[in-house]
Amino acid sequence: MTYLRRHLANVLHRAAATFPAILVTGARQTGKTTLLRNEFQDSHRYVSLEPPHVRLRAAEYPVAFLREHPPPLILDEIQYVPELLAYIKDQIDQDRSPGRWLLTGSQTFGLMKGVSQTLAGRVAVLQLLPLSAAETAGGPDPDSVDALLHKVFGDASPAGAGAPIDLADWLLRGGYPEPRLNPRVDRSLWFGSYVQTYLRDVRDFAHVGDLGAFTRFLTLVAARTGTIVNLAELGAEAGITGPTARRWLSVLEASGIVCLLQPFHRSFGRRIRKSPKLYMLDPGLATYLMGLHTPEAALQSAFAGPLVETAVVSEWIKAFRHMGERPALYYWRSGSGLEVDLIIERGGHLYAVEVKATATPVPSHADRLSRWLGLAGDSARGVVACNIERPCTLRPGIRAVPWHLAW
Repeated sequence: MTYLRRHLANVLHRAAATFPAILVTGARQTGKTTLLRNEFQDSHRYVSLEPPHVRLRAAEYPVAFLREHPPPLILDEIQYVPELLAYIKDQIDQDRSPGRWLLTGSQTFGLMKGVSQTLAGRVAVLQLLPLSAAETAGGPDPDSVDALLHKVFGDASPAGAGAPIDLADWLLRGGYPEPRLNPRVDRSLWFGSYVQTYLRDVRDFAHVGDLGAFTRFLTLVAARTGTIVNLAELGAEAGITGPTARRWLSVLEASGIVCLLQPFHRSFGRRIRKSPKLYMLDPGLATYLMGLHTPEAALQSAFAGPLVETAVVSEWIKAFRHMGERPALYYWRSGSGLEVDLIIERGGHLYAVEVKATATPVPSHADRLSRWLGLAGDSARGVVACNIERPCTLRPGIRAVPWHLAW
C-alpha cells in the first residue's frame, strides 16, 4: 500500500527539531508506525515492543536493551514496557539533543501518567487519529486552523471543486487506513478483527473483567453516537452500574474510540444542557457495531442524522489534532430544545456548524442556526454542513458547505 503522507507529519518534524522526545498516541491501526517509519526512515533505527520476547528483554534488562538500541530510535508500542520511560529520561538528561527518541503508544490507559511523571518538559505529545477526508483526497496540507476557519466560514468561493467524497462509503468504511485505502479489504472482517484486538487491549490494560458486558456496552455506545450522554440509562441498558458505565466510557475515550463534546458554557439568556455529547471517532467502526452494512442502511435509517453529525465532528477534531492543537469544540442546546451541533471557539470569535444529512439544502435548513446567530451576536459566524461538494448560499451570512473539509 502506497504511503499517504499525513497532515500530522509537518507538526511531527517541527516537534522533532525542538524536543528530545516525541510521543505519538492514538488508537490501534491509525498509522502511527507507518508515519514515523516513512518520515524518519533515513535517520532513525526502529524497534517494536509488541513481540513478547522483545518486551521481556526490555522489561528485565532495560539498560542493556537501550544499549543495544541506541538513539536516534523509533520505539514502537511503549505502553507494553512503560518502565523504560525512566531510563529514557536518564539518557535525555545526559543528551538533550532534539528528535532522538520517537515513541508510539496505542493505548493511553496508564501511559500518559507515566509520561507526565517521567518525561515532563522533555516530550511533545501528539495524537494521530484515523485518516481525514482531506488527507484521503490528497489536497495540500492546511496552513493553520485559522486558515481552515477562513476557508469554511469566509465568503470566498473555492477556485475549483475537490475530489468527490462519497458520504455513504465514508460512513461504512471510515478513516482507518487499511479499509480506507485498500478497497480489497473486507470491511466486516477488518472491523470484526479490530474489535477483538481492542477487547484484548481492554482486558490487558484497563483490567475489564467481563468482556461480554463491555462488548455490549461498546455496541450501545456506538448506537448513541451524536447524542447527549445519559450514563444512568446507558448503564441500565448494558446491565452495569452508573459508576461502571462512567469508568468504561473513560476507557473508550482514553483509547481513542470515542470523544465527548462538552456543552458551550455561555447560555445567551437561556438554560442550557450540562451533559456532554458522545461521538464515535470513526463512523466506519460505528456503523459496523450498529449492524449497518449498506449505503441505504447508513443514509436512510433513523441513524442517518447522528451518523453524518459524527462524520462532521470527527473531521473537525482531526483537523485540530493533526495540526498539533487541542480542539476547542462544543455543542449548544437550550432547555427549550434550540440546538447547534458544533461550536468552535477561536480568538474571541464563535464559529457554529449545523449538520444536515441532506444533499439538497434549502434556506429552512438554516432556521435554527439563524436563531442562534441572533443570540450569539456579531462575532459569531455559521454554516450548514451537508452532503454537497461545493459551497452555496442559503441566506444572507449563512452558507451550506460540504460535510468534509477537503474542498
